[in-house]
Amino acid sequence: QVQLVESGGGLVQPGGSLRLSCAASGSIFSINAMGWYRQAPGKERELVARIMRGGITNYADSVKGRFTISRDDVKNTVYLQMNSLKPEDTAVYYCSSRRASGSVLITEWGQGTQVTVSS
Repeated sequence: QVQLVESGGGLVQPGGSLRLSCAASGSIFSINAMGWYRQAPGKERELVARIMRGGITNYADSVKGRFTISRDDVKNTVYLQMNSLKPEDTAVYYCSSRRASGSVLITEWGQGTQVTVSS
């Protein structure tokens, strides 16, 4: 099992920046990808950014050029640097990990952190 703890959310003005952190513990050796998702009120949860074990990243079109996902393997932490924030970025942001258990892929989630972009 993997435990994920997010931090770094808050209230920011449009055009501002925030950095989210996600600390992983537990069966981290089996993780092959980590990502950030978000869910706005009344909407489905959507992928924001993902980083694979080999370092390959991918992003939602809506955040390309503004958000950057990175990781620190020593600290077992994944970050999401969010710049040029817009009101439509307002959502609860969730960290996720994906690992293999035998032939089964397991996705685990953090508790979420609120990001509000408003003047």
